[in-house]
Amino acid sequence: MAILVSVAVLTIATGIGIFMVRGSGSVDASIRSTGQDAYWLGHAWVDGRKSQGDVDALVSQLKGTGIHDLFVHAGPFADDGTLDPGLRPNAKWLVQTLHTALPGVRVQAWLGDVLSDDRMDLASTATRTRILTGVNDILADGFDGIHYDFEPVRDGNQNLVALLTATHAVTQSQHAVLSVATPALDRLPGLYLALKLLPPQTQWTTSYLRQVADHVDQVAIMAYDSSLPSESAYRGYVRSQTQIALRTLPADVGLLIGAPAYHESKINRFDFAETVSASISGVQLALAGRARERPVGIALYVDFTATAEDWDSYRRHWAP
Repeated sequence: MAILVSVAVLTIATGIGIFMVRGSGSVDASIRSTGQDAYWLGHAWVDGRKSQGDVDALVSQLKGTGIHDLFVHAGPFADDGTLDPGLRPNAKWLVQTLHTALPGVRVQAWLGDVLSDDRMDLASTATRTRILTGVNDILADGFDGIHYDFEPVRDGNQNLVALLTATHAVTQSQHAVLSVATPALDRLPGLYLALKLLPPQTQWTTSYLRQVADHVDQVAIMAYDSSLPSESAYRGYVRSQTQIALRTLPADVGLLIGAPAYHESKINRFDFAETVSASISGVQLALAGRARERPVGIALYVDFTATAEDWDSYRRHWAP
């Protein structure tokens, strides 16, 4: 056991060193947003806690930025796949108000649930059918799309692929967008195996990401909770995630890199390392010398924890 632990520690240290190297070097500050960014918004926007004054403040914050998609938490699904309309009494008002104030900005319904043996089971045909019923109902509220976030989804899960296939048929028929939040990609094979010794980690292989991407319009990679202990290593990690995704996704699928505008230190996250600024620098390093042939943006997570410093980093280093 001691030998295995020693090998794991050495592998992790090597991986951290590799990411630090990838995160070094000067950043091309001319690489900026092309207006394809996103912002996750909490449930308070649809349950009655937010007023017109809150919307006005949000609109003021977003004007002049590259935010194109708002992921508004409008669920979650119940474990059996039903979606209670009572969770979103102000949804229609919010969507209409945002469409008027921010023409061109898409308002997507952020929906999901916990996947586990005692929670939601996507293997159930009945559950997936009820999910689709909820999707139709929420699109009737005026949302421009569906943003799925089911967690955890293990690599190769074909039940998610089946749900995405069916949902995409619905969204395409209604001229809406289908977006999906995904875990990080398998970073370095040796590092991935070593991280198995840490608290549960979910990474996807590129082959599974490609399979998922074939059935959606947009992918948002949750590029945080990396366990990396420095900004330079995290910057290199984001660079790697972005480069891998660019090589993997179909050309017509939009790519968003999730940036952690939240401030919680835990066993797989160091707040001083995972910053909005480091996320942006990592994306800029990945895009250096590359033609901007597809939509690539930053997705800020999340509105109720984002600070003035987070927004200052976004505006100074990335906004158009």
